[in-house]
Amino acid sequence: MGLVGAVAAAVAPPASRDEVGAGVLLALLVQAPLGWWTLRSIGTEKFQLVWVGGMIIRMVVVGLAALVLARVYRWDAGALLLTLVVTLLALLLVEAVTAVREHSRLK
Repeated sequence: MGLVGAVAAAVAPPASRDEVGAGVLLALLVQAPLGWWTLRSIGTEKFQLVWVGGMIIRMVVVGLAALVLARVYRWDAGALLLTLVVTLLALLLVEAVTAVREHSRLK
């Protein structure tokens, strides 16, 4: 996924490369530990708490990126947020597929 993000940043218009790169990097930094934590909690009594907590953290990160990062670095908020959200959704899909494969009764 990091390679896809690097390619996206490389082919992005020069004016948006920083925003695209930051969005991908931020999503990877947030999703990697949260996805691991969620997958490890499947089947335990704390799964719902972990899942909800992870989703809240993701939403807070998107909000902070919009309200803080975009302003501080004078980035185009649209490019930053689009890249961040799309990358988070793609990584959540990977998490879901991994969860189904690892915890399916259809093995």
